[in-house]
Amino acid sequence: MGTKTPKASRPHMPGYGLPQGTKGLLPWKWAEDRLKKSHNYWINTVRPNGSPHSMVVWGLWLEGVFLLSTGRQSRKAKNLAKNPHCIVATEHAQQAVIVEAVASEIADVARRRQFLRIYEKKYKFDMSGFEKDILNLKEPIYEMRPVVVFGLAEKKFLNAATRWIF
Repeated sequence: MGTKTPKASRPHMPGYGLPQGTKGLLPWKWAEDRLKKSHNYWINTVRPNGSPHSMVVWGLWLEGVFLLSTGRQSRKAKNLAKNPHCIVATEHAQQAVIVEAVASEIADVARRRQFLRIYEKKYKFDMSGFEKDILNLKEPIYEMRPVVVFGLAEKKFLNAATRWIF
């Protein structure tokens, strides 16, 4: 699990007139706050035929990674099994955080227990019906490790557009 602060820079956005330099870049804490507080997230994966798949999900930003529980037969799980590259985005586009990530299934049972405990508290959702299969590794919990993250604050757009590289 990574908690290292990534390197901030300007995103490459030709034609948008972004300023030069680092003045006005968003702090990493801005992105992490939104990743932690978002209730709904968008996850984008790629089907085996190359076409995109997008779905709204619940999940956790914890210790520098996004965690997601899903059924092994779900479209997103099947996609991630073939291609671990994905995108996770927060729910509020006016203060968007977009995470380009690589997913892997968590095999550590202690980490799965931690996920269940925090997830149930965040969503006030009883996971006991899923717990046995999750803890026996029959159903996946994915960890999406960020590669590049973008932060876009609508009210400060040009001056604040930020890219963090891990």
